[in-house]
Amino acid sequence: MAFIGANAAIILKGYGNSFPHWFTIIFPGMIELAKKEGMEVTFLHEIEEINDIFDERSKSLQREQIIDKYEHPPLLSCLEALPSWYCCFDEESIVNSLNEDGPVLQSPSAAAHAFIVTGHERCLAYLQTLVQTCKSGAVPPMYPVDEDFIKICIVDQLQRLGLSGYFNREIQQLLEQVYRNYKNQQPAKLNIVPANLFRDSMAFWLLRMQGYHVSPWRFCWFLSDETALAHISNNFRKFSSVHYSIYRATDIMFRGEMELQDARLLSRALLEEYLTLGSTDDDILMWPNLRNMIEYELDTPWIARMDHLAHRKWIEESKAGPLYLGKASFYSADLMQLAEEHFKFVQSTCKSELEELTRWSEAWGLTDMGFARERTAYCYFACASSIPSPYNCDVRLIVAKSATLIMVADDFFDMEGVLDELKYLIAAVQGWDDRGLTGHSKIIFNALDNFVRDTAMKYLAQQGNDITYNLRQLWYEAFNSWLKEATWRKTGHIPSMASYLQVGMISIAVHVLVLQAACFVDPSFPASKLNSYEHEMITKYLMLSTCLLNDLQSYRVKLQDQLDFERQVGCLIS
Repeated sequence: MAFIGANAAIILKGYGNSFPHWFTIIFPGMIELAKKEGMEVTFLHEIEEINDIFDERSKSLQREQIIDKYEHPPLLSCLEALPSWYCCFDEESIVNSLNEDGPVLQSPSAAAHAFIVTGHERCLAYLQTLVQTCKSGAVPPMYPVDEDFIKICIVDQLQRLGLSGYFNREIQQLLEQVYRNYKNQQPAKLNIVPANLFRDSMAFWLLRMQGYHVSPWRFCWFLSDETALAHISNNFRKFSSVHYSIYRATDIMFRGEMELQDARLLSRALLEEYLTLGSTDDDILMWPNLRNMIEYELDTPWIARMDHLAHRKWIEESKAGPLYLGKASFYSADLMQLAEEHFKFVQSTCKSELEELTRWSEAWGLTDMGFARERTAYCYFACASSIPSPYNCDVRLIVAKSATLIMVADDFFDMEGVLDELKYLIAAVQGWDDRGLTGHSKIIFNALDNFVRDTAMKYLAQQGNDITYNLRQLWYEAFNSWLKEATWRKTGHIPSMASYLQVGMISIAVHVLVLQAACFVDPSFPASKLNSYEHEMITKYLMLSTCLLNDLQSYRVKLQDQLDFERQVGCLIS
């Protein structure tokens, strides 16, 4: 108690005047029990905050029922911490809480207190089973535990810390077990609506991200339950973690899943309102940095998130303290240390790769073209953030070098080269012969030739096949599309929409990046897929969508430039 009294400021600092529901029940009960046993409890400067916690407990005891499926945790699960003057619990309430999993909402401490008060046989049988099961002496805060929920939390933590690569087999096994239970629609072991929503929405997100077929109604059912919907909406301040989990679960939506769209709109609106209150209160999670993660989730779309930076964000936020779910905590110092060491290892690997990429770009003259965008570091940053595994060195460098070549060559066709010069370059790429090339054309071709040779040699060493011809044809297809666009632009020709899209989806060159990388990511990937006539529909959709997205962004930039120009003219006139 001396330790608690001396460190109360640290305990209370992160929560201001808003505390989780369970904390306002447990903490006062602990203090009262200590005083009853004759222990001296002294607080230095937190008397006002302590009084606020006691006041909040009084309000909860007056407002809530002893068993309430919409509160987490219900008062009955904190039976051991309820004050002596609170007489709303009786033997009938305790008997009603008994089920096949155990009494008093699976809380060993509450069950022990219930047995002391009532002497009920079911409570004694539950405690005896608990002692026999936990022979090591370590009694869990909840028993029986929801094994699926533990598995979900483990997988979620490993993935968000960036450690999933070390546990691929174990994660697959855990998710398969969770999916079987989902598929068989086994009844939930958590008897509390908010806790169920938190668990089921997290499970949905993990399973869908791994390609499992799961129905949104596993957690979206609350949208059609007026009582549940009204409760978690009206009390959004207490269930921000639930809405946070629901919002994450809606990151991937398929056509026709309107329930996910409705859940996303609702959860985002409630989270935004929660952020305006400046509150850290939450009845499901006790975690100082929950508010920071909500802001991050709303501000940074999942589709635009970079894995490596997201891992760093989660590591930094998790170091602030353990995450408590009711009476249980989820924190491992060893896991956090492994995550930090892994992040440093990835950083060191990326630093070495960037230095290699920079040397290559400088050695082949790509950084001193004069007209082209110097985006070597940008290209590497983009691919390294989305391919964070330290063991994918070849893939990152192939993508980064390809992106650097594409940006330089594209700028050359757009801005610098005259039409005849561009045609000479295309002829050189088609015949793979640099004779007759000079200046920028020769620099671009020689860098491309070096890249293709190096990539083909690596593939030959790994797979035993020579893909030099396939790579040359892939790049020729991209160069030829740039020539067509340059010809249209320089001659004033306006192509048909069909011709524009057919050429544009190739000139964006995203397939060049993806298909070359695929050869090294998946050993079974056939080299013939590099040929244009072998492109799968998913590749064509990727090329087309990227082309349209690029056009949309270009239009927005030009529109903003026009608006800025008009404002400047208006200012001069006025």
